[in-house]
Amino acid sequence: MEPRQPNIIFIMSDDHASHAISAYGSKINQTPNIDRIAKQGMRFNNCFCTNSICTPSRASILTGTYNHINGVTTLASKLDGRQITFPKLLQAAGYQTAMIGKWHLGHGGHHDPTGFDYWNVLPGQGLYHNPEMIEMGTKKVFEGYTTDLITDFSLDWLKNRDPNQPFFMMTHHKAPHRPWDPSEAHMQMYKDIDIPEPETFNDDYSTRASAAKEAKMRVDRDLNARDLKIPIPEGLTIEEEKKWKYQRYIKDYLRCVASIDDNVGRLLDYLDQHNLTENTILVYTSDQGFFLGDHGWYDKRFMYEESLRMPFLIQYPRKIEAESVNDNMILNVDFAPTFLDFTNLDIPDQMQGSSFQPLTRGELPEKWQTSMYYRYWMHLSHHNVYSHYGIRTLRYKLIYYYADSLDQPGTIDDRRPPEWELFDLEQDPYELDNVYHNSEYTEIKQQLENELHRLQMEVGDQPYPN
Repeated sequence: MEPRQPNIIFIMSDDHASHAISAYGSKINQTPNIDRIAKQGMRFNNCFCTNSICTPSRASILTGTYNHINGVTTLASKLDGRQITFPKLLQAAGYQTAMIGKWHLGHGGHHDPTGFDYWNVLPGQGLYHNPEMIEMGTKKVFEGYTTDLITDFSLDWLKNRDPNQPFFMMTHHKAPHRPWDPSEAHMQMYKDIDIPEPETFNDDYSTRASAAKEAKMRVDRDLNARDLKIPIPEGLTIEEEKKWKYQRYIKDYLRCVASIDDNVGRLLDYLDQHNLTENTILVYTSDQGFFLGDHGWYDKRFMYEESLRMPFLIQYPRKIEAESVNDNMILNVDFAPTFLDFTNLDIPDQMQGSSFQPLTRGELPEKWQTSMYYRYWMHLSHHNVYSHYGIRTLRYKLIYYYADSLDQPGTIDDRRPPEWELFDLEQDPYELDNVYHNSEYTEIKQQLENELHRLQMEVGDQPYPN
């Protein structure tokens, strides 16, 4: 007899780059519990987001649509909860559903979480310590460290659920988002060691569009007193100060990751202890990537690899082979159809992503995507990053900085001259050499521009009106 529908636990952190996960070969930290998911299931090496910023990525994950369709283009947008989302469809099919932790899609009216029997979420970004949370519409302050609390509430909900019905739970952490406040338990971690600097730490942006030079997310210049938490030592050279700031930043970031890893372990242990592991799909991901000193930066937003790439680990012992690895391209818009497919529910026509469930069985669907479309809308706001769109194929990346706010919410209306970048990821994996104006790439450039227009049409987005 086929067992009942699988349970699903969907763990998502905020700004956790895959190169800070040891299952992805991190050179800077160890994540033994997150690695357990990779050992018990599948690691996806090429998972990408379609807009590298919190609110829009979360909207795409829930709806399976791109941001110009779901209306959540920037941090100032809110999700209209009357849209179809995959948790609503699971709930309608008899799943017990819960959303615990970071929501970041607005609250009140049509912006509260919908499709959940229980929800308890941080307002906006939320605090690391003693957070206010909104539980089923009521604001309450909880004492403790937020990463631990979100897991406490998740475990409480699991313990109190109806054991005769399948469940779907979103455990969504605010960590390791800026300002990177560690827990007491991890405050001394890495105290006496130096974290290695990335290869591109001293990038000078010399071949690239002015967008890279103009961005205000540099470790040496843009971290503030709240980020650093202690005064900068006197008498340092410019180079020494940059190195000191990096160590302050990266250690606190990794300490926040360590708390997530501990709490992932608590959830995995609960499943093991209650014989739930075999029939539960458990996913670990992040809403986007993050610069960990790469290109001299912190934050995200750009279409460069460290920001575009998301971790995606999935275990489901009944159906997914342990220690398996997949190199095919998957996107955040694909998550919703995949969860529905795993539970044998119909995928609504309006969802633009595709289910990658066949990839978890080692099967490659016909005409599986080998290129993806990206768009960052939030022109100049927060970190002075220019609005841009582009495509990534298996080998190349083409980026067009149209650099215009287009009256999107929360943007700055100050148009800049448009520019292009082209990277050959095989020759230049760190994206230091923009070859857009290199005559050797003329034919490739034309092919990529054609593919960009094709993908734009396919997803229903408008090219910038030159």
